[in-house]
Amino acid sequence: MAGGTKRLPRAVREQQMLDAAVKVFAANGFPETSMDAIAAEAKISKPMLYLYYGSKEELFSACIARESAKFIDAMSVGFNPALHQREQARTVVREFLRFVHENAESWRVLYRVAVGTASFSDLVRQSRRRVIEMVADLIKQGTTVEGATDVDFEITAVALVGAAEAVGDRISEGDISLETATDLLVGIVWRGLRGVGVHDDAPAGA
Repeated sequence: MAGGTKRLPRAVREQQMLDAAVKVFAANGFPETSMDAIAAEAKISKPMLYLYYGSKEELFSACIARESAKFIDAMSVGFNPALHQREQARTVVREFLRFVHENAESWRVLYRVAVGTASFSDLVRQSRRRVIEMVADLIKQGTTVEGATDVDFEITAVALVGAAEAVGDRISEGDISLETATDLLVGIVWRGLRGVGVHDDAPAGA
């Protein structure tokens, strides 16, 4: 570091390195990203980067862990068990898509780069499982249908999260606005939620 430059606390320096790494990984993918490029983006020397993160794999794992935690935190905002089920559905969808809209690079790292890199895909699946469990619990809290089972809530959450991921990709590329995507997805989700716990097992015409 140049003389006179203020020494940053370790935690702040680590976050700056992770910020730089997320940006470069999102732009180039894992195989094509070099520690040199990340160090240059972070405006530090490569030896300093290696001092904090001993390998590119270790640095990428740290990125996934931080961005997954941010995603989980974002999904936890504003939930109220007293809300009507449709408003609960809108909250789930809005916070999911808002995160993607405001954190496009984070989204690309988690759901494109990491998922497409075999050695890291399990980390993303674990994060996705936590989101699905959270959404299933929220749906359960807002459902008054008798006979609905935990399997009903889980499968509905899987479908909701899967749809939100697909729409999230469009948002991250700027193909659709946040509000338009939210309205469209809430409409689809709500039609599905009204059927939670309702099984059409009766013969036709019964």
